[in-house]
Amino acid sequence: MIVANNWKDYRIIDSSSGEKLEIWGDIILRRPDPQIVWDTPKDKAWKNIHAWYHRSDKGGGQWEYIKKIPESWTINYKDLTFLVKPMNFKHTGLFPEQAVNWEWMIDKIKNAGRPIKVLNLFAYTGGASVACSYAGATVCHVDAAKGMVNQAKENLKLSGLENNVVRFITDDVNKFVEREIRRGNKYDAIIMDPPSYGRGPTGEIWNIETSLYPLVEKTMQVLSDEPLFYLINSYTAGLAPTVLANILKLTVEKKYGGKSYADEIGLPVEKNNLILPCGISGRWENK
Repeated sequence: MIVANNWKDYRIIDSSSGEKLEIWGDIILRRPDPQIVWDTPKDKAWKNIHAWYHRSDKGGGQWEYIKKIPESWTINYKDLTFLVKPMNFKHTGLFPEQAVNWEWMIDKIKNAGRPIKVLNLFAYTGGASVACSYAGATVCHVDAAKGMVNQAKENLKLSGLENNVVRFITDDVNKFVEREIRRGNKYDAIIMDPPSYGRGPTGEIWNIETSLYPLVEKTMQVLSDEPLFYLINSYTAGLAPTVLANILKLTVEKKYGGKSYADEIGLPVEKNNLILPCGISGRWENK
């Protein structure tokens, strides 16, 4: 497992009985997490919180605000700044475990010795887009949700990168890639963070089990002659890391060589010295 252990503005304080206790800057949140199947005693820190997300038996849920907090606030990861905002379905607009991939991408781009163009698909609020832009790449950020794209623009600005070359596209990922193929546009690196299920702006259906491999095959047509890296993230329960490594071996590695590998990513839990698994990442790199 690759652990994101370099955070200073974010920490998981404790975890028990399907919930995690987190601090984001100065704000303490209590949120559900299906990976937390252990049951350990909850001390008084669990009551000293700002907001608590309650999951409904009927699906979804809602935030309960115990203390007054701003609608949004910022936290820093090294030189990067991100907006945090409690949203629907327990989200906050940022996945802190992705810091391990930000570091990896920044290092690859900075040491490439040439200009790098990055395509970020299912790009959400742009953590990876900000990291790649910070490293000096030009970035194309694609997501079907307009609100997420707007927040990505804000994150770029918060990190002082608003004058860098970043294209923000609100569109269905498949349709956008097909247009890029017709235009002949090429990218040196591709990132994707696909959902398990989803719908595009005009009702396009996405199912990761049947849609992911065809999309990766399709993106092969927009890779440059000397690609730098390819990253696939997944939070789909039951999808093993090796699945992502196999997809990359059958597509990118088969054509360009290099190496493909995958692993779990996680975050440290302060109490009990545990590691919370937070999804999987498949990586391909040129060498």
